[in-house]
Amino acid sequence: MGFVYLGLTILFTVYGQIVIKWQLGQAGTPPIELTDKVIFLLRQYLNPWVISGLVAAFVASVTWMATLTEFDLSFAYPFMSLSYVVVLAASLLIFSEPFTPQKVIGTLVIIIGLIIISR
Repeated sequence: MGFVYLGLTILFTVYGQIVIKWQLGQAGTPPIELTDKVIFLLRQYLNPWVISGLVAAFVASVTWMATLTEFDLSFAYPFMSLSYVVVLAASLLIFSEPFTPQKVIGTLVIIIGLIIISR
């Protein structure tokens, strides 16, 4: 069950990041003035999609705690780096963000590092 909890942690973490980015992109250009920007961001908390992203973050914390009942922290935590890889892939597909050589190298380093540390 530990890997199920870990997978759910990554899934909910990624969902939260993607949906919040998506909704902030839909909200328009944020104001430049600090007070207006704070108000702009606080208004986002009323957006049901943003709320779902925040709920996902909470659920991710619950599944993370369940993960830690199954694995040592030093084993489980490196797997959280998979969220970077999944967010990168999702940002390419959903937001058409650029996939640079640096991102390719960084992603490979993460995957190789995870393979090494998990053995």
